[in-house]
Amino acid sequence: MKKNLLFALVAFFAVIGSATAQQKTTLSAQVYGYQKDMVYFDCIQTPLIAAEFHTNPGEEHLYSFECDGLVCLTINGRVNVYLQPGDSLHVDVNYDGKNAKVEYSGSERAVKNNRLMRSIENVKRTMRYKSQLLGCIALDVKPKKRIDDSRALLDKVTALIEKSAASPEMKNYATALVDFDVYMSYMEYPVMYASTRGLAVAEQEIGDYWNIMDGYVTRTDAESMNCPEYASLLMRYSFFMNEKAANENGKEYEMPKVMEDMYKEFATFYTGEQRDFVLYTLLRNFIMNGQEIERADVLYKDYIEKYNSNTFYKGILEMLLQ
Repeated sequence: MKKNLLFALVAFFAVIGSATAQQKTTLSAQVYGYQKDMVYFDCIQTPLIAAEFHTNPGEEHLYSFECDGLVCLTINGRVNVYLQPGDSLHVDVNYDGKNAKVEYSGSERAVKNNRLMRSIENVKRTMRYKSQLLGCIALDVKPKKRIDDSRALLDKVTALIEKSAASPEMKNYATALVDFDVYMSYMEYPVMYASTRGLAVAEQEIGDYWNIMDGYVTRTDAESMNCPEYASLLMRYSFFMNEKAANENGKEYEMPKVMEDMYKEFATFYTGEQRDFVLYTLLRNFIMNGQEIERADVLYKDYIEKYNSNTFYKGILEMLLQ
């Protein structure tokens, strides 16, 4: 009986060990036409996931790591790849001037996920849709056109996501990214255009600016709460809604300009996972900027005591403050 019990325990831990090993995530890449000395893999969610290799055309650059959820890694800051725990993805990158041709192979989920994201990029490229609003300002893209183009982008990308065979987690992340492009344009571009081109928002033929976000429901899923761009959208949304409320009450609103004031506004406006995510992102960005880091100490302690529930966020901030 003791032998049977011992065998059962050995078998149990072997299964557990095998399951754990399967969670190792692997990215490999072969890079061609790249003119710099080093190839870099960088994760936008955490500086703890990163690798660098000497450039050698045709050589396979292999990197394995552990992650708790979907992450985005950039190859040389130009090609984005998306991986979930246990994925194995191989990427062939061929540079041709400013463009990069990318082909995927590996585990089925990883390939489907990355093909969805590449399809979305192709839609934006075909539409000549610029993600950088300053680029639109430079080209004098009118606010009405930008908003119309953003609405069209949302429709096309939503249709792509709905029919895609990508994972639910990838679909959540993709939706958060397109929300950033579209709704940031709605809120920010008319104001930017007015300040740079001198055409008042009321004269831009976009309808009532304060109704432009009506019907939008902010996201709380885990993937959106791990998407840096979506954190930026949530920050801008809080400013927009607070200014809208002030406008309706005949009051002036001044958007916060320093970290401490932003922290107070976000902590008041949001609750739960969204507050945790936005405050973490604010603190992380300030610390990584590398100036006056001591200003973050007091807010970090307040954040940990009152608002933090995500241990991943806490771990990253602790590491950055060391």
